[in-house]
Amino acid sequence: MPQICFRQKDGSRQTVEAKTGQTLMQEALRHGIVGIIGECGGSCMCATCHIYLEDPERFGLGSISEMEETMLELEGEDVTPDSRLACQIEITPELEGLTVTVADPTQDT
Repeated sequence: MPQICFRQKDGSRQTVEAKTGQTLMQEALRHGIVGIIGECGGSCMCATCHIYLEDPERFGLGSISEMEETMLELEGEDVTPDSRLACQIEITPELEGLTVTVADPTQDT
């Protein structure tokens, strides 16, 4: 199982062993990662699992879908080129060592 690091905006980190075949959102919820809500259950219909990827090219995460881009645009001002929805990223062995920052809108920026 690949290890994925979830970083909060305050700098705290939690590294988890993630099950392949699941999404980052599912594993974040399973491990109680603060700031990942997943209101829509992973159907790309909200942005409550917004994350920032660190070094996405290294992990070959590919391009963002049109639906995901639309949801992120609705999210507003905190969207960056490294923004993704955790529900749209399937965990594979190649994601070993991935670090993501949680873009929790309820936390102070």
